[in-house]
Amino acid sequence: MGGQDGPTLIGSVQRAFRLLEAVSEHENGAPAKQLARETGLPLATAYHLLRTLVHDGYVRKLDDGGFVLGDRLDSLHTASRTQTLLSRVRPTLAALRDELSTAAYLTFYEDGEIRVADIVDGPRTPRVDLWVGFEDAGHATALGKSVLREMGEEARRDYLARHHLADLTPRTVTSVPELLRRIQSPPLAPAVTDLEEYAIGTVCAAVPVYRGGVIGSLGVSLPVERRDRLPDIRARLLSIASRVTRGLSLTI
Repeated sequence: MGGQDGPTLIGSVQRAFRLLEAVSEHENGAPAKQLARETGLPLATAYHLLRTLVHDGYVRKLDDGGFVLGDRLDSLHTASRTQTLLSRVRPTLAALRDELSTAAYLTFYEDGEIRVADIVDGPRTPRVDLWVGFEDAGHATALGKSVLREMGEEARRDYLARHHLADLTPRTVTSVPELLRRIQSPPLAPAVTDLEEYAIGTVCAAVPVYRGGVIGSLGVSLPVERRDRLPDIRARLLSIASRVTRGLSLTI
């Protein structure tokens, strides 16, 4: 028995995409009947697919009955743009990982939170165990403290008012005045360190990067036994950070 040539295609998915393409061609919206006619779909099929797309946010129904693209597509576009930017700098992060024999991390401050955007590690350079999310551990990580250091005073005050300084290890700073003192005058400035404040046995260093007007940080983690390498690592991070910022600032 001969097998069917070509991939197995899902017709309903193809029809939904055809509808999205048709909707995108009408800035002021188009009714279901017109969209069905333009896509060659039965009106009932077009109605069912449009109802689903509206429910999931990919299409929005106007008061006059017309359909336009929904906000969900804007978020997909933003995510796609971020992926494209990250793909530009990932080789640089991989080179940093291989040169320093450390896992490399990239974070950004978005929507009021410090979030990990990318981690480049490997079998010989494992990432630190992210046992507490960065949204709850900005005060205890070099990556988070680097972002806090670059913030304006008002933004930093707002962040600290919304985040409890949890005691993650015996070395974690849980006093806001002490945290501010340390991030304002770190020994390896402008690099910031985490000396077993997030995880016992691990130290980290991070420096600021920018994606346009968005603050971020570039950092590495390594076993505490290699702590004496931090000054040399600082120099390499500062050099690489400028390259990462240039890559992230290119327009698409």
